[in-house]
This record gives sequence, C-alpha cells and structure tokens, in this order.
Amino acid sequence: MQEKLTAPPDFLTMIEANKRIIFKICNAYCQNINDREDLAQEIIYQLWRSWAGFNSNYKLSTWMYRIALNVAITFYRGGKKNKETILIGDHLIEIADEHLDDGLEHNLNALQKFINELKELDRALMILYLEEKSHKEIAEIIGISTTNVATKIGRIKEQLKVKFSTL
Repeated sequence: MQEKLTAPPDFLTMIEANKRIIFKICNAYCQNINDREDLAQEIIYQLWRSWAGFNSNYKLSTWMYRIALNVAITFYRGGKKNKETILIGDHLIEIADEHLDDGLEHNLNALQKFINELKELDRALMILYLEEKSHKEIAEIIGISTTNVATKIGRIKEQLKVKFSTL
C-alpha cells in the first residue's frame, strides 16, 4: 500500500495567496488552455517539492517566481506548448473598466504578441518588469546582476518601441 502524500497546510495557504504568480507565468508561456493547466500543475508540484528548502530570509514571491519561471522555461523549451495566440486583455491582466478603449485594447494585444515573440529570458524579464518588481528583485529571481537586468530591460523596451512604431 502506497503512502498518501499531502502538502503541509501552510503550503496550501501560500499557493492560494499567491496563485496570481502561477497564473501569470502560465499565461505568458502557454497560449493553449491545456498547456497552461499542465504547466500550472508542474509549477505547483515543483513548489511543493522545494517547500522544505524554502529559506524564510528571502521573499516568498521571489522564491515562487524563480521556481515558476524555471519550470516554465523548461516546459517551453521542451516543446510542450501549442502555438495558438493569447490576448493580454483577456488572460494576462485584469482591468476593472470593462469598457476598454479600442486603441488601448489593440495596444495591449500588440504588446502581448510582441512579448510572446521574445526569447524565454527576455519574456521573463518583461513579466517581472510589468509586475513592477525592482531591478534588484528581478536579478534575484532570474539569477543575473542588477546592472544586467537594467541593460536588458532597456534593450527590450527599445525593441518594443520599434515594433509599436510599425503598427
């Protein structure tokens, strides 16, 4: 008879309190709903496996983002995704005003398309940047220097400006 594995109650509370992190990563790396569900399950599993090793001296969100992004990049590189397009206005952000200006909605959709075209690391940087994470926190999550974060974000913003200028 196999022993049933159960997560500690504080883990379940942490997942529920921070589920938006998981959803955002899944939405950014998978456009197909089935792929997003698979990725979310894998992220939660890897968080559970790593839970005992969590160091409370660090921010919980930093630890979660780091694991979630690593799992998502591995998932993405493994070719386990479907190539359908996802719209940022529908899935990645919540906007209180349901009467979006058509221009704003068009720009949000274009932004999501452009972000989806970025390399995995650049996409992760932009997700964290749009989450308003500090350069220091992004550096801790991604595992690169703060200076490198600033440089990469600056370059990505320039690329996005060029793409938007062609719309």
